[in-house]
Amino acid sequence: MRRPFAVLACLASTFAVAGTASLATAAPKQNRGLTINATPNPIGAGEGVLIYGQLNRGPVAGQTISLYHRVGTQRNFTFIQATRTDAFGFYRFTRAEGVVTTNRSWFVRGPRQAHSRTVNEQVAALVSIRADTTSTDTSHAITFSGHLTPTHRFQTVLLQQQIGASDDWQTIETGRLNGGSRYSIAYRWRVPGAHDVRVVLPGDQRNIRSESDAVTVTIEQAQVADFTISSSSPVIPDGATVTISGVLDKAGTTTPQASTSVSLWARQPADGSFKKLEETTTAADGSYSFLEKPSANEIYRVRTTLPANRQTAVLFEGVRDVVSLQASSMSASVGGRILFTGSVTPDKADHRVYLQRLGSDGDWHAVAVTRVRASSTFQFAWVFGRVGTPRFRARIFSDPRNVGGRSNPVSITVAGLAPNSQLPPAS
Repeated sequence: MRRPFAVLACLASTFAVAGTASLATAAPKQNRGLTINATPNPIGAGEGVLIYGQLNRGPVAGQTISLYHRVGTQRNFTFIQATRTDAFGFYRFTRAEGVVTTNRSWFVRGPRQAHSRTVNEQVAALVSIRADTTSTDTSHAITFSGHLTPTHRFQTVLLQQQIGASDDWQTIETGRLNGGSRYSIAYRWRVPGAHDVRVVLPGDQRNIRSESDAVTVTIEQAQVADFTISSSSPVIPDGATVTISGVLDKAGTTTPQASTSVSLWARQPADGSFKKLEETTTAADGSYSFLEKPSANEIYRVRTTLPANRQTAVLFEGVRDVVSLQASSMSASVGGRILFTGSVTPDKADHRVYLQRLGSDGDWHAVAVTRVRASSTFQFAWVFGRVGTPRFRARIFSDPRNVGGRSNPVSITVAGLAPNSQLPPAS
């Protein structure tokens, strides 16, 4: 539960204090005269931060509060800026967008040796990811590339894929950042299927462990030259239809084999055997097609119905989760709180779902995680640290039954400062 501040008040503007020491060798021990909090925490590199609290030792009005920080690997705290308390002892500092890009610690000092506890702000690097293709076969590799902000040149990054329906990820390849903090990693899968793939920067003193969004890639088996199979769309949303089609040629030739009965067979990725779904007859050019509406991922194969039995390569067809997201309000204040709610189809009760925010690098980054309820719905609460128009979306990753999905983006207009009563508690 959030504890509201006792009184709503306006805050005097921040100002520089002449003669304030610019260097503090270490954070002082906390006493009970001065509280502090920082929100959001953790953040993605470059997000704005609101630092606030209350002076509890009288007199409290119009008193000078000085903010100090220690950045990354530095040993000492340095003075940043100062402000005055309002009539009820409240103070606020805002760190603008683009300023806080690495881990840091905050504390404040006030009159009569009042000093706060130290708040450790955790900052994730922004890790982008791109795939040169999102669909290929077992004969070809996919190259993943991207950039890290702030720079972490020459450090190692991990290429990972998700395992099963859990939040477990397996490292399948490693890469090294170049001098421009960019990477390029190629990987080839030998088994058809769908894979959620991300790039991870292990944590260090500058940034906490940082992860890119996941790219979903679908891998198909290399084709049988004289009996092909393909999909009108390798991944479809839940509830949609797909056309499975191909061409049958006479064995070992490129001559169409017309008027031949062929059967569509299917199994789910976790099942061991194929089941026959339906039959059709090839056209004069040897072509065939089937219209399907799968409710879960399927592996298809087409066979000739009569001897000699010939068959295509297997074809993976993904069925994507459908995710929705709504906000309790389309506007908010700095320090203000709104609720995001949403749902997932088909049912994904107890699966993890992520709230993502569009970063300054143009990629999406996870900022919160929760579990889907029994009703296949979910909820996030979010507190804003700066003015602007941030964009959010919900993201769920793949499992053996379905390919992961994402909601449409939701934009929130953030302006002004929230009343003290609406801020998370400071201590």
